[in-house]
Amino acid sequence: MPDIPSVMRFIDHGAGGPPSVLVIEDGPVPAAGDGEVLIQVAYAGVNRPDVLQRSGSYPPPQGASPYLGLEVSAEIVAVGGGVSRFRPGDRVCALTNGGGYAEYVNVPAGQVLPVPTGLTMLQAAALPETYFTVWANLIERGRLQAGETVLIHGGSSGIGLTAIQMAKAWGATVYTTVGNAEKAKACREHGADAVINYREQDFEAEVQRLTANRGVDVILDMVGGDYIARNLRLLALEGRLVQIAYLQPSKVEVDWVTLMVKRLTFTGSTLRARPPEDKARLASELQTNIWPRLEKGQLLPHIHEVFGLPEAAKAHELMESSTHIGKIMLEVAGE
Repeated sequence: MPDIPSVMRFIDHGAGGPPSVLVIEDGPVPAAGDGEVLIQVAYAGVNRPDVLQRSGSYPPPQGASPYLGLEVSAEIVAVGGGVSRFRPGDRVCALTNGGGYAEYVNVPAGQVLPVPTGLTMLQAAALPETYFTVWANLIERGRLQAGETVLIHGGSSGIGLTAIQMAKAWGATVYTTVGNAEKAKACREHGADAVINYREQDFEAEVQRLTANRGVDVILDMVGGDYIARNLRLLALEGRLVQIAYLQPSKVEVDWVTLMVKRLTFTGSTLRARPPEDKARLASELQTNIWPRLEKGQLLPHIHEVFGLPEAAKAHELMESSTHIGKIMLEVAGE
């Protein structure tokens, strides 16, 4: 293994602000503590929480890296005390606690997974944040079962395309919402049974038509605002609404009688603040249930565009434009 340098490049967002605040800086290479591995980053995924943190509205949890970046692919360069599962030279992907927009990052070993056989390092970097999130919310909290129907809002996002594929793999009928024809095409190609252009159609009326007014069993929503009340009306008896983000306001007025009458479940979660043992459990479940499918060429991430690390500001501008389809990535060291 090459010697580990003492200084690395990373993306700094300073006190926060627009994408233009993102600049390359030099800083110390972290060390692998007990139960951690130190990895040399190949690629990093760009995600909505990165944008929120950069803008100042999503501070990292106590003890986490102050730098941006929640998922990477990498090569292990050092292991801390008590780590026996990995060794230097292993090619892995990881759900970080921050710090992925850097040449090196230390990660709890339980949040590290081997690169699935047959996938590139670029593809592997697009997995952790998205697949952890979809598994934890759609499969676990949403309790999606074969034969059920699910509505996925924001179907052309990295989360959306992953959720469509995972729901289809679980035997569900999948409806999704998008904002234009190009995004609709991508969702159909990834398995959606029906795609609703919310700019041209009333998604509530269209879902009622598609389900003969029965409604859907599960809704995965990242919009919030007035979607919340509409989602509750669209759920079938014993339906589950899973909230994973808010692009619109989170404080809304809702008639909760619907929840009582239809015996609904309204749940949601965040990922970054979960304790390490919970993230390790999710990693183990993904390796058991999803990694074999990835190695068969199923459920693969869709990469929209790759930027160099110095172009992080452009990557964030694209994310904020919402014109992308699938994942936006940063190349740090490449393959």
